[in-house]
Amino acid sequence: MFRRIKNKFLRYLVIAIYLIILFTCAVQINFLGLFGYSPTKKDIVLPNLNVSSELYTADSVLIGRYFKEDRDPVPYDSISPNVLEALVATEDVRFYKHNGVDFYGVVAGAFGAISGNGRGASTITQQLAKNLYRTRYAQSQGLLGKIPGVNILITKYKEWMTAYKLEQRYSKQEIITMYLNTVSFSNNAYGIKSASIRYFNKMPSALTVNESAVLIGMLKATTMYNPTRNPKNAFNRRNVVLGQMLKEEYITQAEFDLYSKEPLNLNLNNQENKTSNDSYLRSAVEKWLEKWSEENEIDIYTAGLKIYTTIDSRMQQIAQDVMEEQMKVLQNRLDNIWRGQEPWRDKKGDVIVDFLPNNARKLPIYKSLLEKYGNEEAVFAELNKPKEMEIFTWDGMEKVTMSSMDSLAHYLTMLNTGIMAMDPYSGEVKVWIGGINHDYYKFDHVNQAKRQAGSTFKPFAYLAALESGLSPCDTYEDKPISISFVNKQGENEIWEPKNADWNFSHQNMSLRWAMARSLNSITAQVTQDVGWDKVVEVAHRVGIESPLESVPSVGLGSNDVSVFEMVRAYGTMMNQGKKTDPILVSKILNSDGETIATFKTKQEEVIDPENAWLMTYMLRGTIEEPGGTSQALWEWDLFKDENQIGGKTGTSSDYVDGWYMGVTKDLVAGVWVGCDEQSVHFTSSSNGEGSKTALPIYAKFMEELYKRPELGVTLGKFPEPTVEITKKYNCPSPRIRVQQDTTNFEVDENLFDDSTENLEEESTTVNPPEE
Repeated sequence: MFRRIKNKFLRYLVIAIYLIILFTCAVQINFLGLFGYSPTKKDIVLPNLNVSSELYTADSVLIGRYFKEDRDPVPYDSISPNVLEALVATEDVRFYKHNGVDFYGVVAGAFGAISGNGRGASTITQQLAKNLYRTRYAQSQGLLGKIPGVNILITKYKEWMTAYKLEQRYSKQEIITMYLNTVSFSNNAYGIKSASIRYFNKMPSALTVNESAVLIGMLKATTMYNPTRNPKNAFNRRNVVLGQMLKEEYITQAEFDLYSKEPLNLNLNNQENKTSNDSYLRSAVEKWLEKWSEENEIDIYTAGLKIYTTIDSRMQQIAQDVMEEQMKVLQNRLDNIWRGQEPWRDKKGDVIVDFLPNNARKLPIYKSLLEKYGNEEAVFAELNKPKEMEIFTWDGMEKVTMSSMDSLAHYLTMLNTGIMAMDPYSGEVKVWIGGINHDYYKFDHVNQAKRQAGSTFKPFAYLAALESGLSPCDTYEDKPISISFVNKQGENEIWEPKNADWNFSHQNMSLRWAMARSLNSITAQVTQDVGWDKVVEVAHRVGIESPLESVPSVGLGSNDVSVFEMVRAYGTMMNQGKKTDPILVSKILNSDGETIATFKTKQEEVIDPENAWLMTYMLRGTIEEPGGTSQALWEWDLFKDENQIGGKTGTSSDYVDGWYMGVTKDLVAGVWVGCDEQSVHFTSSSNGEGSKTALPIYAKFMEELYKRPELGVTLGKFPEPTVEITKKYNCPSPRIRVQQDTTNFEVDENLFDDSTENLEEESTTVNPPEE
């Protein structure tokens, strides 16, 4: 065929063109699997980017991202001209003159390599092809790609073809924008927006000449010229970029002289970067979306979604500030109690032997040191060596000299907390604080941690009583009680609960007053009468999902539950008996800004509205009844304008856990305080019960919240009942007179008259511990 062409030069030229065409086709179709993947026409039209999803609060504050590659594309007009000029001057000076492959640059590069002054010939478009389609990854290589030298030739040729296709499909503006949105800037920052925020805490449209030169300079080698890891190299590389900009006349000599002397001026203090991966809320939303992601086959790490939570950033910040302020006080209190002593104690109060070594054996560093040294003695010798380190304290990060074992002791003896607040009607979660610091305590104390509920569980026993036909005015005697039952081992057992102060008044008390005083004796009698199985059934029905052991002490909170469950259960009582599933996400938008999912709570009426309203009335009793365990709330400015609050304190055995559950007309909230290590705790009711640990956090949070009525939580009375209340509930308790030299109570029996509706109540000045 080719012999017909008589001119030898022309013949060889045609043969070369034919072979090039044949080779191009073979590469394009991956003939016999020899050449590997090449981008198709569809790939060129719709390049696949792994775009990070953004997490927002309900009031549109960005609080984090989900990503495999932290990339957030921006349009051309959102990129500073300084960035574009620095990029073209440094990477591809003929960018606006070629069609994807700069053959002049290829020739110049070849001559440069021969003369020992090599220069890159790869264009911005070729680099985009490499970034978009992973042309140099192993999965893009064919059988010939395993041959050294040949693989480079084939890969380069595929990049040339892809670059040409890109140039045919997109404008120069679109190509340079796509390139800047795909390129890596190290530290998991992909794209110019992520990089500008990561290194300079500003949007890419605001980058200066020097800042642009720093970022573009990194592209040659992101680790070597990383400004945080190698600032000297980054400084020198930035000046090289400035030199290229001077050469291409993007800046003047005077500007070069000025800019080249300036420091890097990094700004690494962006809040978004700090919280993007280290947030209890971010982790909670991630877990909350697991099922949705699976059902809809959407990867939140790559889909470029905008996820809107129900959290109010202003309420969240108020709760965070209050938590930090109060936890510092509580931590100082705990430290002072155990100063100079080992705080990890067993039930008898004895020091737990080998407590620290046993906890050290759970650490990853222990395993790595054991592999290194081969014996435990050498491991602990290393762990006990003093060294300089930083530790988290409530006064900020503190530089200290201590051993790893001392550091372990420090973190094991720190108090933690879980706080959640929810709109009981919509189910929208407004506040979620999973702990004191996600960097050091990954466990979420709102939804993951389950702790003994103490007396915050008692309302479920009284709700069971109401469902059994009793009313808030029905009375029980505060007296010793002995309950026989069969335990899990099938053995007969006798349980004799005591009140927190170990005293029994032998007075008849209404259910409302007994719950307000949190008397174990009466709660145990109520549980016995309605049946502990009934208490378990009621608790599960209103929102507790954790397994509950059905025993006589269940009404006193002997089981472990989460803050999340308790908030949901208390919300059922506030919402006219309708159990409301909390929701953390309100809507999700795709990368085009279209709403692809909205979320509403599921509601189910699980208790009669009359009993639900009566329970809210009884919860108010802890503040309104004489000796109510929530009366410490009066210390804060919470009750003007006839405001009403209901709640319940809780304290587990040995003051390990402190709880407060609070309800208002707009919000239900739960607070838990305690150490993750349950053998470390307070020692008395005066320093460790729920009214001294968790209640002040709730009180200060609500006090600050009431100062911001625009947030939707305002002062006011509880909602009126929506159904007829047939049970008697308005039965004022007797006035209690307290002798000044004793804690004995004198009760005027004549005042205990159920028909006296407007009786003045006088709170005792002595609040016995609740449990």
